[in-house]
Amino acid sequence: MLLIPFQSSSGRIVGGFVVPVEDVPFQVSLSWNGSDHFCGGSLLSKRWVMTAGHCAYPEDTKLKVRVGSSQHASGGQLINVNKIYRHPEYYAVKIDYDFALLELAEEVQFSERCSPAELPSSNDRIEEGTCLQVSGWGSTQNPAESSDVLRALYVPKISQEECTRAYSEKNKVTDRMFCAGYLEGGKDNCHGDSGGPLVRGKTLVGLVSWGVGCAEAGHPGVYARVAAVRDWVKEISGL
Repeated sequence: MLLIPFQSSSGRIVGGFVVPVEDVPFQVSLSWNGSDHFCGGSLLSKRWVMTAGHCAYPEDTKLKVRVGSSQHASGGQLINVNKIYRHPEYYAVKIDYDFALLELAEEVQFSERCSPAELPSSNDRIEEGTCLQVSGWGSTQNPAESSDVLRALYVPKISQEECTRAYSEKNKVTDRMFCAGYLEGGKDNCHGDSGGPLVRGKTLVGLVSWGVGCAEAGHPGVYARVAAVRDWVKEISGL
């Protein structure tokens, strides 16, 4: 299988469950026309969204964000992106520093269906085995499941040593990355979940970044570590 960012226009989480947006009110969908979802993201404030660097191109002038809806193609608010800030050290080949900030063209109206995630501190560390939640509209690899509604999945944090071993022949796992999931496979994020939130409670600890296949044994999901770029987030957004 190829080493690829989890980016595509199809489906949702593999092995997860349907979740109402009220339970993940920071979850957003990225598209160019309001209906063709291709990546997820997280609301940080009334004007800022965080997503993966491989989901955002600074020259893109048509990017839209849907907030406050369990459906990626309807409901909530559909807002234009005013400016895209991709991390200056983003490296597409190795998928390192896989972060981008989106400045919205208008303010989001907060409600029970739409509110920001909390940001971790720059020295935040997640203990091995910690239960985390990932959500999105990525591929379920199951044609019997609808591709229209939001899904979520609980995944345990995997040690950095185990994460490095899992990908020793594929890519370097840097300090900006960590793994969460099941080494036996069967449950994972997948194509279309890219950039979406991995949270501990309401704290945004990771972004769906890359992996080998989806839910494959021996290859847990790799996430971009938000704490590693906390200073950059503050510099760009003031948050």
